[in-house]
Amino acid sequence: MSQNFQAGDFLVFQLEAGFALLRLLDVEQNGENLIWHVSAYNDFFPDVESAEAATVSPEKLSMNNPHIALSTRAFESTQVARLGNVKLTELEVEPLSRWRADPDRIVADRSIRLLLGLR
Repeated sequence: MSQNFQAGDFLVFQLEAGFALLRLLDVEQNGENLIWHVSAYNDFFPDVESAEAATVSPEKLSMNNPHIALSTRAFESTQVARLGNVKLTELEVEPLSRWRADPDRIVADRSIRLLLGLR
C-alpha cells in the first residue's frame, strides 16, 4: 500500500453506484503479516465529497459492523482512499478489545465487499 494509513482514518471505497466508508481502528503486526482492523458503515454516498462531509459528524453514521479483522490480502483487494483522520473514542475501539481477548478470534481473508454483501 502506498498510503500511510493510521488508526482513526476514514477510508472511502467505490461501489458500482456510489461510495461507502470504512474506519481504520488499528493495524497490527502478526508474525510476518499485518492484520487490518476496520469498522464498516451502512451509509452510501453519491460522490467522494458527500462521504467526506459525513466524516465531520461520525456519530450520525449508521454502523454496519463495528469490527472486522482483515488479512492484508483482503484489505488490499478493495481499493480505498484516506479522507481524513478523527481520534477514535473508547466506544469505537471496544469491539477491537473484545476481539483481542477472544481466543477464537478470526481474521477474514475475503474482501470487505464480500463480507458486507456488496458486490
